[in-house]
Amino acid sequence: MEAGLFTANNLWMMVCTALVFFMHLGFSFLEIGLTRQKNTVNILFKNVFIITVGLLIYYIGGFNLMYPGDFNGYVGFGGFGLPAPVTPEGALDLTYNEGYTYWTDFLFQGMFAATAATIVSGAVAERIKLGSFMIFTVLYVGLVYPIVGSWQWGGGFLSSLAYGEAEGFYDFAGSTLVHSVGGWGALIAIYLLGARIGKFGEDGKPKAIPGHNLPLTAAGVLILWLGWFGFNGGSVLSADPALTSLVLVTTSLAAAAGGVSAFLMSAALYKNYDLTMFLNGILGGLVGITAGADLMSPNEAVMIGLLAGIIIVLGVALIDKLKLDDPVGAVAVHLICGIWGTLAVGLFGDKAGLDQFLVQLAGVGAAAVFCSVFGFLILFVLKKTIGLRVSEQEELQGLDIHEHGMDAYADFRMNQH
Repeated sequence: MEAGLFTANNLWMMVCTALVFFMHLGFSFLEIGLTRQKNTVNILFKNVFIITVGLLIYYIGGFNLMYPGDFNGYVGFGGFGLPAPVTPEGALDLTYNEGYTYWTDFLFQGMFAATAATIVSGAVAERIKLGSFMIFTVLYVGLVYPIVGSWQWGGGFLSSLAYGEAEGFYDFAGSTLVHSVGGWGALIAIYLLGARIGKFGEDGKPKAIPGHNLPLTAAGVLILWLGWFGFNGGSVLSADPALTSLVLVTTSLAAAAGGVSAFLMSAALYKNYDLTMFLNGILGGLVGITAGADLMSPNEAVMIGLLAGIIIVLGVALIDKLKLDDPVGAVAVHLICGIWGTLAVGLFGDKAGLDQFLVQLAGVGAAAVFCSVFGFLILFVLKKTIGLRVSEQEELQGLDIHEHGMDAYADFRMNQH
């Protein structure tokens, strides 16, 4: 490859890596805004822990678990650390990939890895023990995420799963491999944790527990939308002008359509204009387009987004009906819309067809079984040993004071007294 083109491709991948890194600020803002003031430091601590420790775990073994080279298609391991590919002369081998270097590949994929645990963080907010969450993060990012990723992106069995005219499972940027992996972990976690105190009344009906800072929530969602330009745009794995531009267009149209349909659906059902539904609809559209952003026309992207927004509203209602407590709507956004986006590859775009739909369904099922079983084992063992949930007193008074000994808004609280 011409040196200038290689440099351009690699530079684009590094820009996308920075955008995906920036998404962690968006997740933090979203989670803070939708929860209560007394747990702000705890949420920030979890999110900083996820990106720092997640990146180190991915360096130690996750990257080579996800991309093991030749393996049996289910689990393989390429060794610890980053043994960089070199030429016979000992120089760094720049033919590793025609679009980017080995180092750029690791860092871009490492940003994705931490996202799976961030999804769980929002769902379990305000009542999980910090120590238990940290152990879960290490195991889930270190083992579950890279193993599932290896099945497709590492050349495993899903990538070659053929049925009829379909030639392999398809997940462009991770509706299943990232978002549903996090979503399944979140669903199992909130089931084992139980609801926050006061979420469900004696009649069993859900009660609103308002977040303390909706401006931060809105900022978080807009940052995430910006970050998705790197999340999906970088998944082209080059700076190809036509394909990269198409991906950014389909990504944005799905996001916009998801937001509009969610607020309209919510207004029709609940007779108000709910900002949180609007914002989660945007995220649902983004998650929904992620599996097939490179395959869809603009019209198809809008359709996927519109349906994702409706799914968000119905998904949030379903979670409440099941008496599960998800403060930020993570299960509806990342799991339910992740499944929808994955199946949409078989319904819209260049690969649409019954055979592809069935292969997509098989991929969703494989991830569901593995993530649910492994997630349940981790969390159940933690629950029976060190415990998952903080005490009632700690929950009522806030995790910031009890687990961190500090207050995110110390001056504000002092002025209240």
